[in-house]
Order: sequence, then structure tokens, then C-alpha cells
Amino acid sequence: MAREFLLPDIGEGLTEAEIVRWLVPEGGRVEADQPVVEVETDKAVVEIPSPYAGVVLRHGGAEGETIQVGSVLVVIGEEAEVGADEPAEAPAVTDAAPPPSDAAAPIVGTLSEDAEVLSSSSHSAGAQAGNAVKALPIVRKLARDLGVDLNRVQGSGPEGRVTREDVLAAVPAEEVEPRPVETPAAATPAAPIVADDGDERQPMSRLRRTIAANMAKSWAEIPHVTTFDEVDAGRLTQVRDALGSRHDVKIPVEALVIKALIPALESYPEFNATLDGDDLIVHPKHDIGIAVDTPDGLLVAVIRDAGSRPVLDIAREVRRLGEGARARSLAPDELSGQTFTVSNIGAVGGGQGTPIVPYGTTAILSVGRVQDKVIARDGEPVVAAVMPLSLSYDHRVIDGAQGRRFMALLIENLEEPALFLAG
Repeated sequence: MAREFLLPDIGEGLTEAEIVRWLVPEGGRVEADQPVVEVETDKAVVEIPSPYAGVVLRHGGAEGETIQVGSVLVVIGEEAEVGADEPAEAPAVTDAAPPPSDAAAPIVGTLSEDAEVLSSSSHSAGAQAGNAVKALPIVRKLARDLGVDLNRVQGSGPEGRVTREDVLAAVPAEEVEPRPVETPAAATPAAPIVADDGDERQPMSRLRRTIAANMAKSWAEIPHVTTFDEVDAGRLTQVRDALGSRHDVKIPVEALVIKALIPALESYPEFNATLDGDDLIVHPKHDIGIAVDTPDGLLVAVIRDAGSRPVLDIAREVRRLGEGARARSLAPDELSGQTFTVSNIGAVGGGQGTPIVPYGTTAILSVGRVQDKVIARDGEPVVAAVMPLSLSYDHRVIDGAQGRRFMALLIENLEEPALFLAG
């Protein structure tokens, strides 16, 4: 019997996605849990696996086409059904319908469940054996990449759903490194429209449209204030070099800045908060976003619970998230939900600027390029490595004096890393 697989919500509040590339053609065979299509959401390119084995009878859209969550993504059936008139002869069964009691193939839960469920009797290639497991497709992919058996993972999500954090917790920290990924193919952009006077009207990509909408919303609703300062980064660069030499690894400057930020965010929690109407929601964890410059536009990847991580772990996450963002291979939940953001514009030669506060947060720190500069130290002019800082914040929540106190504590930490590395 032919079955319709509906496009699930693979991210937070996803409403639509663009089909980038079909990995299995119509008429091709697909196994359970085998990736069948690449789709592009607002920020990520994600492989979606088939929930059951069979033959791909029909694609729900062409490459480059946008489809809505809940629309038919793909129809999968048996060899004999290829070319059959589905609507007239064999009505498709959606994944929301209950499967036959003897079904051996995995099924997909209703959209309200937001999760894939595998039958405990499944023996299809790639399927997890054992009790029924509930997890989003992107979590299943992560589990496959890391070699984690989902049946051995205790789900902490709603109704026992296995989350990304559950999978990562099941792997030793030194093994949490993604397998190499190929840069996903981009959907063919629409051709520019050339006017009679030679001007070209170029349609923006989905990511560029998302960036534009988010920036406009932040700028329109958040009254921005930016405070500027400089850090004598001599000790910071020494510590960075020493850590890198000791552990034979490159330490991104963002890792040290994030560690220096945590005490300031703990002392001034309104910088790690969300304004919701007349209420300020203060977040107990520090989910720090890092701005990543990619060929497709600026993405913000999120280091979860950075306050509980050692600096080497943060350094590893900065590298992993940066590579994943540039390859467009990160999961949607790795690209949203930050509580504070760090933008290293120094990586592209920048100095000071006026960063825009991401919507849903109250502040963002921009870090400039370290350069030699003459400063006064103990009343004497010296040449020092100086790092520019720009802190933008929501003036509805944070006053100028509070902004200066936050910056002063951050500078104190950055100028003497022992103050934050000892914690």
C-alpha cells in the first residue's frame, strides 16, 4: 500500500522548506532511515530520512520548490504500484494514520507529536532494533553519525522523546566529533530579471531573506545603545598560545572571550535574558551564540550551556559549529535559541562596530582584530596588543551605567585570564 510521508517540523516552528536535492529518484528503492531528500529551512540544509522501506512512487515537489509543513513530501509504496493511479486506485495512507498491526516498517507520528517513531518489530536496514523510539529525523541522523544506539538512550523530551542533548550525553566527550560532511548542493537560484536600462533584479536566497527579516525586526523594535572600549590583550594572547601549545590545538579567541563573559553574565543576568512584554525572562543557562561568516550569509550557531564547559570543550565546539555552519550541515536547533551573542569581526579584519542585538536577546558583543598600539601602562607609553570591543544592548532593559559596569568586569577578566580560567 502506498504511504504519504508528510514534511515534518524538523526545527523550532518550521512552516515551510525548500527542496534542495532528491537523493532517491522516483522509481528508486529506499530503505528505512535512509536519507531521501535534502531540504533547506530558514538557516540549515537538512537530510530527511525515509520513515519506511519501499519504492519512491512520487516526489512531493521538484528541486527548488518550496513546500509547507504537513504537505506530501514523498509517496513510498511497492514495486507493483509504480505508475499506478494513486488517487483513483490506491488512496495513500498518511503517516498520521495508524499502521497495520503486522507492519514491520517504521512509521512517522502525527505532526502534533513532532517526532519519528520506529516499530519495535522493524528489521529494515538502518532501523534501530528494540523498543519503540521517538526522535526527530535530525536527532536520528546525529545518532547514526556518532554510532549511538537510540534504544539505549533515555529520552528527556516530551513523552520520552530522545533529544540532541540526550544523544550527545551518550557519547564520551572526546568522541563527540562529527564525521566529515560534504557541503550540500545549493538549490539553483532563480535567474535575475534584467530591465531595459540594464538593472538586474536578483531574488534573494532563503537565508538572505531570513537575515533581512530578523535584522529589520530587531532594529525596528529594540532601542539600541552601543558602548565601545579596548582591551590590553597581551596576557590573553599569551594564554591562548600556551593552551594551544600544551594541547596541540588551535584555540579560537571566541573560546576565551566566552569564558571571560560567563562571570559578567552571572553578575549582570539582565544581559542573559529575553524581554517578553512587561516581563524579563532571565535564563539560568548561558547558551552563547557565535556569529559565523558563511558564503551564503551570516549564521549564528549556539554553544549550549557554555557556563558549564571547560575552555577546551568550548574551543572544540567553536570549531565544530563554524565548520558545520559553513557547510550548512548544522541542525536547526544548533542555529537558534542563543541567550547572548559573540561576533568576532576581527576574523575578517574588523575593529569596532555597532552590532545589532538578535531578536529575543538583550545584548551582543563584537570583538575586533588584535593589533599593536601605543598605550599608557604605569604612566609610561608602551606598545601593546589591543583588542577593540563593541557592546550593543537593549536600552529598555539595560541602562548606560549598567552597560559600563558589565564592560568593566569583562575587560578585567580579559586582561587577566586567571580570573576566569580558575573558576
